[in-house]
Amino acid sequence: MADDHIRYDILAQEALRGVMRKVLAEVARTGLPGNHHFFITFLTGAPGVRVSSRLRERYPEQMTIVIQFQYWDLKVTDTGFEVGLSFSDVPEKLEIPFSAVRGFYDPSVNFELEFDVKTDAQPEEEQAAPAPEPLTIVSEKKPKAEKKATAEPDKKPAAADAGTKGAEVVSLDAFRKK
Repeated sequence: MADDHIRYDILAQEALRGVMRKVLAEVARTGLPGNHHFFITFLTGAPGVRVSSRLRERYPEQMTIVIQFQYWDLKVTDTGFEVGLSFSDVPEKLEIPFSAVRGFYDPSVNFELEFDVKTDAQPEEEQAAPAPEPLTIVSEKKPKAEKKATAEPDKKPAAADAGTKGAEVVSLDAFRKK
């Protein structure tokens, strides 16, 4: 196989992260349209991720947040986003760089993006090697039974007050093809 000096894999991931960035920026500006909502999975230990020590202890490797009914102060920059969510009735502010995001899923239209995330712990030669499947776009319809995700009762978030929004943490594995 020829060497990919252009690094199409990296260019494609950056372009698709741009899709996620544009969608989140529009939602921050105008709110969620229709039935759209997002499951966003990210590595909690990735560079630039800011979550409370309580959340980092509970989710030491990765976590999935839901942007739907209960979230607040969504702000999007060129490099990442921040959002307010409630976890077990405790409001939290999360700062997540786009480079830490592993998955973005909108179940209302069955749209999914998966990303290869580099961490500081990976050796340099591993980071330079192209990933075999750096991203996946899924747009076909799945049976409704596969779309449902449940959280354990103690993990179900509640809004800090009636005027705020929060999220529920679930695993994207419930949405993946087996």
